[in-house]
Amino acid sequence: MMSRWFHTLFLALAAALLAGCASTRAVDSSVQSYSTLTALPAPPTYRLELLPSQKAEAASFSAIEAQAQQSLQKVGLQRDDQNGSLIVQIGAQARYTSPEYWPYGPYGRPWAWGWGGGHRGWAMGGTWMMDRPPTLQYRAVSIVMRDAQTQKIVYETSASYEEVWSNDALIFGVLFDAALTGFPQPPAGGRQIRTEIPAR
Repeated sequence: MMSRWFHTLFLALAAALLAGCASTRAVDSSVQSYSTLTALPAPPTYRLELLPSQKAEAASFSAIEAQAQQSLQKVGLQRDDQNGSLIVQIGAQARYTSPEYWPYGPYGRPWAWGWGGGHRGWAMGGTWMMDRPPTLQYRAVSIVMRDAQTQKIVYETSASYEEVWSNDALIFGVLFDAALTGFPQPPAGGRQIRTEIPAR
């Protein structure tokens, strides 16, 4: 677990150093998918079913809905709220977290290359004290599909992303794409999917 956070933070700090010249950014998504589909439904259409809370927050949720619809279209599904073969429910989460494990307390040992300005820690335009864990931005999406005739769930998938950087206008679309990778017959269970996006 410790090596995972070191790896994440190292990549984030390296990305910050190279921001002026980098043209792409890697987004690593954790994906879980389960499917009983053997092929695209006939016709390949779906009806989007929004939850009451999503309808109540329509002004802010509309962007999420549009990103999900674009990703569904990429895998061959067309929205048809009148005659959809599938009923699709989507979800999205956004929150802040901290690492589950952070080895540096007030007297912890900083990274060897992290000295700056007379303080312990890594500095770039200021000093970041290593005795404080970084704030991570957690973003996640989910998609559940049911057969419109039988009401049985035929597809379930989710994707999550946790980093010190986030851009919701990009990240949610990337996560929906990642969640639908391999549709309609993705590898069952969990996997990691890396997506390159333009650096901003």
